[in-house]
Amino acid sequence: MARRAGLVARAGNEYLLLMAKIDDITDDFELLSDWEDRYRHVIELGRSLAPLTSQEHCDVNKVRGCVSQVWLVTEPSSGKDPVIVFRGDSDAHIVRGLIAILIALYSGRRASEIVATDARAVLHKLGLDTHLTQQRSNGLFAMVDRMRDEAAHALQRGA
Repeated sequence: MARRAGLVARAGNEYLLLMAKIDDITDDFELLSDWEDRYRHVIELGRSLAPLTSQEHCDVNKVRGCVSQVWLVTEPSSGKDPVIVFRGDSDAHIVRGLIAILIALYSGRRASEIVATDARAVLHKLGLDTHLTQQRSNGLFAMVDRMRDEAAHALQRGA
């Protein structure tokens, strides 16, 4: 059966990345035979996200281009090529799961790696590019664009 993703926890100034990695999620998708099971797994991934505070559910953290309400918090470390931790939330269960997948793909990685990662290829491998509605796909790629933009800005600040 599919592995359950963990949480991103903060211990002092260090982050413990307990979230399932994208390779684990890809392996899980290969084990699940139909899309109904895969959708259930995506929803389960979303349930494992660490909650955002009420202050983090604000306009600054809101992702534009999503039909559902989506908030994304970006926490870069210092330096020229910072490690970035993402946290997110949504008012829709399936979207929370999509956030969890993107966090597994991007969070805890250097900004340069995030900018260089082809999310479309990864999401294609998962089959999400063909099994989401057009509106959900647009929202998913709005989240991808936001995460990559945040990484690019972190690189510019570090330069």
